[in-house]
Amino acid sequence: MAYFVTGATGFIGRFLVANLLKRGKPVYVLVRKSSQKKLAELRSHWGATDAQVIAIIGDLAKKNLGVAEADVKKLAGKIEHFFHLAAIYDLKASAEAQQQANVDGTRNAVQFAKSVAAGCFHHVSSIAAAGLYDGVFREDMFEEAEDLDHPYFKTKHDAEAIVRRECKRPYRIYRPGFVVGDSKTGYIDKIDGPYYFFKAIQKMRELLPPWVPTIGIEGGRINIVPVDFVADALDYLAHKKGLDGKCFHLTDPAPHRVGEVLNIFAKAGHAPQMTMRINAKMFGFIPAPILYGLGSLSPVKRAIKVVLTDLGIPRDVFQFVNWPTRYDNREAAKALKGSGIEVPDVESYAAKIWDYWERNLDPDLFVDRSLAGRVRDKVVVVTGGSSGIGQATARKLAGAGATVVIIARDPDKLEATRKEIAETGGRCFAYSCDLSDMNAIDAIAKKILAEHAAVEFLVNNAGRSIRRAVINSLDRFHDFERTMQLNYFGAVRLILAFLPKMVEQRRGHIINISSIGVLSRAPRFSAYVASKSALDAFAECAASEIIDKGVHFTNINMPLVRTPMIAPTKMYENVPTLSPDEAAGLVVEAIVYRPVRIATRLGIFGAVCHALAPKVTQVLLNTAFHMFPDSAAAQGKKDGEPQPLTPEQMAFAQLTQGIHW
Repeated sequence: MAYFVTGATGFIGRFLVANLLKRGKPVYVLVRKSSQKKLAELRSHWGATDAQVIAIIGDLAKKNLGVAEADVKKLAGKIEHFFHLAAIYDLKASAEAQQQANVDGTRNAVQFAKSVAAGCFHHVSSIAAAGLYDGVFREDMFEEAEDLDHPYFKTKHDAEAIVRRECKRPYRIYRPGFVVGDSKTGYIDKIDGPYYFFKAIQKMRELLPPWVPTIGIEGGRINIVPVDFVADALDYLAHKKGLDGKCFHLTDPAPHRVGEVLNIFAKAGHAPQMTMRINAKMFGFIPAPILYGLGSLSPVKRAIKVVLTDLGIPRDVFQFVNWPTRYDNREAAKALKGSGIEVPDVESYAAKIWDYWERNLDPDLFVDRSLAGRVRDKVVVVTGGSSGIGQATARKLAGAGATVVIIARDPDKLEATRKEIAETGGRCFAYSCDLSDMNAIDAIAKKILAEHAAVEFLVNNAGRSIRRAVINSLDRFHDFERTMQLNYFGAVRLILAFLPKMVEQRRGHIINISSIGVLSRAPRFSAYVASKSALDAFAECAASEIIDKGVHFTNINMPLVRTPMIAPTKMYENVPTLSPDEAAGLVVEAIVYRPVRIATRLGIFGAVCHALAPKVTQVLLNTAFHMFPDSAAAQGKKDGEPQPLTPEQMAFAQLTQGIHW
């Protein structure tokens, strides 16, 4: 005698077949032609031969499982136990796909079992067959199921009905709870059930230290069982005599609430605990029309969609947060008594589940986070590309396979950079242009588009800085004009030139090299900070208009960098600065991850101080203003020996590393 298994290559199936093989009988498995390679890999995993695990080619969606007549005759009278596991266990699957696999597939399996005169038909159903029954659902209940509107619930209920009403062989039905990974290894084959919330837990861990209390939901009791328990229980119950015609709940007799489960996995992932949990039922007092009206607003719908997509959470999952059903499993517990097969508490194996997910199934593992993955064979324009940050950025981009277009004023420096990149095998094109001349920008942008068709990335790096106190700028209005002309108007003009093509091709990324001064508002940089603040504000407004067109903006509030731009201020030779290569690393980060803003912790702290205690912050900045001297030029001197920094100045510069003083 032998076994026949549908869904043997699936999650529960691979564990069940491993158990069946220990009984020394051959196992016939239904597989499509396209799945034979997967079955061969599983044979190796099971340590089984072709004679122990025998492939029967067929298709769940076809009558009599699409099995050839010769195979039907070969199997007739040989199958002692027929296990039907094949189904779709996925809330995201379409209603049509679930109908075909879960309902039609079950009917075809029942017909095939009859054709081969199988012994007992073992149908693996689900607690979903009970729908959202309000109360305790017993193993002998079926017709009492409620709220079967969701296609997964309906198709699992309808499939079980087929077994109960149409199966002419002895049968047994098993309803597992939410099946998670192996309690010993954490193995699971896909993200489902509570796993949908793991990314949110992970992001919480990245944002907050684990000791910070957070607010979460309480929810109903979610019944979670590990796959090894389900497979062991199936194997044992299938072979125990006198159980035909019965249904068994393979469930946890003491399930946790949704909020408790999330906390258990948060603890396993070293994320903050939801110390205050709100019962979602308390929002039931809000009239349904109001909730529906709010939810149907386009901005609300889009915001929810973006958040859920980012976290990988299907919207349907939230329908089941207040799960109302409890599952009585007395029949299963009675039949399993003495076997040693029990449901382990989820807390005992949560760490293994989390660890396996984070190492093997975290969606971020399958995203190409390399610079080459973003820019290979793409056109990237870098302004100020002949020196400093721009030059270092161009080198990195060309090394990653991008077609780099560098723009600057000095044609000799441009050519030297282009030649250097070309000698290392990179693709670089140089265009000389004064980026404070609006007509020159229009001409060069037109030329670049004509020669390169499209620009996918624009790095607005070219800029000028003026370090001069306002009181020393009363007769130098042109400082404000020329700084704004290059840092703001020049950058915006270039954006406007490339933007139409980006919108047309529905992809583009504009990266603006801004300044930490925008966040800290350091004194002596009123002209420079104002120009960079204007560019930041422009990018934020524009991003809100065109993010749906595939075009993204990133502002990098760059700290102090050792570039030719800061060379005239000799004081900076003695204060901590980034190297151009380190600054280019921030540009790479912007390209790879596409954040809205990149800033140092000190820069963010400065912005928070201005928001929470503006007067105190101004007093502190005024103290720093008087601590550091004006440059010789700002004092009206043509030449001046740089004065060494005092210990007090050095200590303050170290404490405020990266801020322009």
